[in-house]
Amino acid sequence: MKLKKNSLGVKIWLYLCLFSLLILAFLWLFQVLFLNTYYEWVKSKQIRTLAADLRSQYKNNDWTELLDDMAYEKGICIEVSKDGRTIYTSSAFNRGCMINSDRNPSILYYKNDFIESGKRKKEYELINPALNNKTLLYGIKLDQDTYGFISASLEPLDEGARIIKSQLIYVSVGVFLLSLVIGYVLSKKLSKPIVKVNKTALKMAEGDYDIVFETEEDIDEINQLVKTLNHAKDELSKTEELRRDLLANVGHDLKTPLTMIKAYAEMVRDLTYNKKQKRIQNCNVIIEEADRMTGLVNDIVDLSQLQSRVLEMHMERFNITELVYTILKRYDILKEKEELKFVFDEKNDYYVYADKKKLEQVIYNLLNNAINYTGEDNTVTIRLIPKEDVIRVEISDTGKGIKEEDLPHIWDRYYKNSKKHKRNAVGTGIGLSIVKNILINHQFEYGVISKKGKGSTFYFEATKK
Repeated sequence: MKLKKNSLGVKIWLYLCLFSLLILAFLWLFQVLFLNTYYEWVKSKQIRTLAADLRSQYKNNDWTELLDDMAYEKGICIEVSKDGRTIYTSSAFNRGCMINSDRNPSILYYKNDFIESGKRKKEYELINPALNNKTLLYGIKLDQDTYGFISASLEPLDEGARIIKSQLIYVSVGVFLLSLVIGYVLSKKLSKPIVKVNKTALKMAEGDYDIVFETEEDIDEINQLVKTLNHAKDELSKTEELRRDLLANVGHDLKTPLTMIKAYAEMVRDLTYNKKQKRIQNCNVIIEEADRMTGLVNDIVDLSQLQSRVLEMHMERFNITELVYTILKRYDILKEKEELKFVFDEKNDYYVYADKKKLEQVIYNLLNNAINYTGEDNTVTIRLIPKEDVIRVEISDTGKGIKEEDLPHIWDRYYKNSKKHKRNAVGTGIGLSIVKNILINHQFEYGVISKKGKGSTFYFEATKK
């Protein structure tokens, strides 16, 4: 797999190399540049610790033996003096000690300075330019006239630093080369599943929805991405299928009235010119089909606006009981012709807060749907059920019901149980999709309860006001 300049693999590789360089830089900084400083700090801390031990061990029966052990193990010089006389020195173990030597005036000067200062402890740093070294001298007051002095020579670490530098050069080269190799392998391993997913996504972009996103890597984020993309693919596949169905069905619903309009117009022109009653009937068919096309176009426009959330909502408080009675009056002629029976005898006035025109459209579409699918008794039942904060509106038919597997899809445009589109007796075929989007814009709960052979009940819950 070839790595591109701005690819994830290259970036992982570069970041790992950069991280290795930073680690090496810190290593050089602390092991070379600050080596002497760190050495002096450690030695100074060591002397202060020994001084505290000296104070705690002084006057014990075996304090001199303990000091001998400390001086021998740490390679330092210790002296204890009382009333100006030396009562202990470790020069027997460290013959290079200058702490009690009269040949070193600097040592004598700082010892006297500490005694005269009256302080309990004090640290001095002696520099010898000729020998290019330093000596730390630490004074501590043990008793009224008893003082302890600890000194340690800070030998230059030039030779040790050179050895460390030499080792660091080889270590740095090795670590950097290793990071290059590990970075390359790691970048390929991490970017491989993403590249594979991207190739599959390109196929999906070309309209191939039979693909399946897969990964062989056990990485949580990649696995979650694959699951999400597979879900998105399934949803896009459904949307594409609905789009094709919508185009075909809208074309069918437009073609049918246009054909009828043309046919009846030709009949009016050629056959019924002198037959007034027949001409009126033919003209009525033309008007009905034109109204049907207008209704279909208006429903499509409404659905588009609802789905894009651009339709303005006019919220108000109104009597939903009165609204249902008003809508039912529109069906008086249809009730006589089709022998429809509406069951609704609510006596209480219930008030809700919503867009009145949109909620009227919801109830109207649900009634049309119930009329289309009700049973042989042609009965549609409407119920208003008050709850704590909402009014539940139920519209039931006595039809054949809906299969359980079809329930999630009935709100889709032009969804049909048989997948074979037929022209509705009432409505345009996208009524339930309009209902769904209006109720979503209101943030109202909605749904359907149905069992095969026992009819269906559509409901929504409007906010009580």
